[in-house]
Amino acid sequence: MRVLLTAFAQDAHLNGIVPLAWALRTAGHEVRVASQPDAIGSITRAGLTAVPVGDDHRMDDVIRTVGHGMLLHHLDRDYLENRHERLSTDYLRASNAILTSTFYPQINNESMIDGLVEFSRFWRPDLVLWEPFTFAGAVAAKAAGAAHARLLAFPDLFARTHLELRGRQAGLPPELRDDPMEEWLAYTLDRHGSTFDPDVVTGQWSVDQMPAGVRMELGLPRLPMRYVPYNGPGPAVVPEWLREPPERRRVCLTLGLTIRDTEFPNAIDLDEVLTSVGDLDVEVVATLGETELAGVSKVPDNVRVVDHVAMLALLPTCAAIVHHGGAGTWATAAAYGVPQVALGWMWDAIYRAQRLEDLGAGLHLHSEGLTVEVLRDKLVRVLDDPSFRDGARRLRRSMLLTPTPNEVVPAIEKLTARHRAATAAR
Repeated sequence: MRVLLTAFAQDAHLNGIVPLAWALRTAGHEVRVASQPDAIGSITRAGLTAVPVGDDHRMDDVIRTVGHGMLLHHLDRDYLENRHERLSTDYLRASNAILTSTFYPQINNESMIDGLVEFSRFWRPDLVLWEPFTFAGAVAAKAAGAAHARLLAFPDLFARTHLELRGRQAGLPPELRDDPMEEWLAYTLDRHGSTFDPDVVTGQWSVDQMPAGVRMELGLPRLPMRYVPYNGPGPAVVPEWLREPPERRRVCLTLGLTIRDTEFPNAIDLDEVLTSVGDLDVEVVATLGETELAGVSKVPDNVRVVDHVAMLALLPTCAAIVHHGGAGTWATAAAYGVPQVALGWMWDAIYRAQRLEDLGAGLHLHSEGLTVEVLRDKLVRVLDDPSFRDGARRLRRSMLLTPTPNEVVPAIEKLTARHRAATAAR
């Protein structure tokens, strides 16, 4: 069968689709990966066949225009609150409106959507797998008559909040319902001869890479799949210093790559983070670039700064990790059973960090509460208390019990055939 995978041009979101793309390829299926031109190098360096569509998104321009303050005010809100009564309908509406005006249509710009629809009608994929922010994939699947599914690399809180809003407004007269996301997608689908269906937001089903205990159950069709670490198109080289056991307990420190590559705001004070580890009897490996180091007053003697090292090579040698809460870093640390101190401060990073703490596999520290003393105390606890190592190993075992990308391919084939048949019948 022909499978088209798509994600908007940002490596952190492209990385989550690579292992399944290769599993489908090695199972004998034809695979293409479509994105905006900025991402083509990342796709081809992953050994996959790339399809450039449309123009590059201008999300960085949007961030500069609306300002970090507005984004931080919205993103910092914990609207992933599990107690839905704590989320007002007005807040859900405002959140939906902000995401639809400043984010979703920016990364799914019209030229990208049109290009993806054009390619899909030409290539005729049986299945479109789309990263959950890349709604262009669902639009293209509808326009070309393909089955389509989301490929989740983070907890499904965005679909949950949208479903919650739709549920609350279901009993209202149409003129009183306010759903900018549905309006945008309905307009976009209409341009390509299709009509809105809720599965344009949720997929006909989802391939979910979150482990049990972190995965969100929304009553939607799910296909659990093990997260397989892929840390991007950068060089995955094991340096000489990493080939010998560390003399002291090793701690990884990273703020991820998104902060380096985009205008996305950073709420973490790196000076405080480095000071907090400077007097500990540990070896710290900090993956920091020149821009991040520019504002640092001093790098402690026990900190080795490297511009890049593959997490899948570094983390198996570490006793703990301190990080920004990003999806790939969090999941890679979990896959290797490494206790974490997650500085989650926005969106799904907060939820992952909280679940990490609930599962006993690490601790959460919001950036607003970050001080030298608090971070040092949390890191020492994670290093010295063996219960965190036990919790991290339990989380790793739960991930190992989940089917690998290769093992889920037969289920994907069956689901694709079923949904293609239903589409043909309609």
